[in-house]
Amino acid sequence: MIKYLNLKLNKMKAFISMFLGLIIGCGVFAQQSLWGGQQIVSPEVNDGQSVTFRFHAPDADTVMITGDFLPTEKLNTQWGEFDVPGKALMTKDEKGTWTFSSEALESNLYSYSFIVDGLYTTDPNNVYKIRDVASVFDIFIVGGGMGDLYTVQDVPHGTVSRRWYDSPGNEMQRRITIYTPPGYEHSKMKYPVLYLLHGMGGDEEAWIALGRTSQILDNLIAQGKARPMIVVMPNGNVAQQAAPGESPKGLYKPTMQLPNTMDGKFEETFIDVIGFIESNYRVEAKKEYRAIAGLSMGGFHSLHISRYYPNTFGYIGLFSAAILPNQNVKSKVYDNIDETLMTQRENGYNLYWIGMGKSDFLYQSGVEYRAKLDSLNFDYTYIETEGGHTWSNWRVYLTQFVQMLFR
Repeated sequence: MIKYLNLKLNKMKAFISMFLGLIIGCGVFAQQSLWGGQQIVSPEVNDGQSVTFRFHAPDADTVMITGDFLPTEKLNTQWGEFDVPGKALMTKDEKGTWTFSSEALESNLYSYSFIVDGLYTTDPNNVYKIRDVASVFDIFIVGGGMGDLYTVQDVPHGTVSRRWYDSPGNEMQRRITIYTPPGYEHSKMKYPVLYLLHGMGGDEEAWIALGRTSQILDNLIAQGKARPMIVVMPNGNVAQQAAPGESPKGLYKPTMQLPNTMDGKFEETFIDVIGFIESNYRVEAKKEYRAIAGLSMGGFHSLHISRYYPNTFGYIGLFSAAILPNQNVKSKVYDNIDETLMTQRENGYNLYWIGMGKSDFLYQSGVEYRAKLDSLNFDYTYIETEGGHTWSNWRVYLTQFVQMLFR
């Protein structure tokens, strides 16, 4: 009996030893990132709304920070002159940690990167990052104003879903991001729809990530400043099924310009998007309950979709929009622009809204487009802001635009 108990005890000890070994091994594997982390706070929003950044690099000769909270610099490119984020030197302490503190910042969402001996890199102490085309940036939010709209607040929240829809015009299934407002799942009411389009190099993730669409809508709806609405964010690159890494094509580096970019194909097949939404969601399928808006290339698409389907949208928003098509592009979508604008005017609409930054490289084309609208007696609302072709402006434009919809 004693021998039997000893045998059982030895087996139990072996089992416990093996079990503990597995737990410890799995724990080390699952939490290995904890051991490599730096015990540094960066960024740190201080009292007074200055922000301190820290980067531990004892062997580096020079560390700089670049971000959209710094004074801009000019960059000349083949597309014109751009305002780009400025740079600032960081200071190294005796422990090898580099530090920079900003001036007091206005309430907003900001992005930044470090430059270590000429190499651009993200902040290892900041887990909040956003991809813009093929670049990844760290972000932070300074509250007390506009930044509060971009923050998750203690209010009812909508639902963000990624769905696939059939696009007969493109002969493929395509991925789309859809925001439904708080209470949609438990309601029987029908909702208006905003179709929100990204710029060149973006995809169906751009507005929800960089644009903070769900946070803006949640907060404005809770404040009673925006009507509950569905926001549809399609992929404007008809050569893609979905954002990089989200389609059967796999993991690949995003690029700015893809086949069928701004050649009429997206505008021509946009009816597939509308058809999917109106067949699968409770919506008011009438012009006065449909809006379309977009930034840059998405503004171009919004302009031409709304005039190509001239009795479809009651609200149109052009955010820093590219305007007229390339003269070398041949598409029926871009035929008879003046005539179709006049048809759109005669059919009637509720709002035609244009926003542009004073230093935007597309500023002059916007001036020329407004002159065209004036010559056609085409009513519009124009807003001009500081700054250029930036997400900081586009988030503001979205915030202003949605408050005017479906009233």
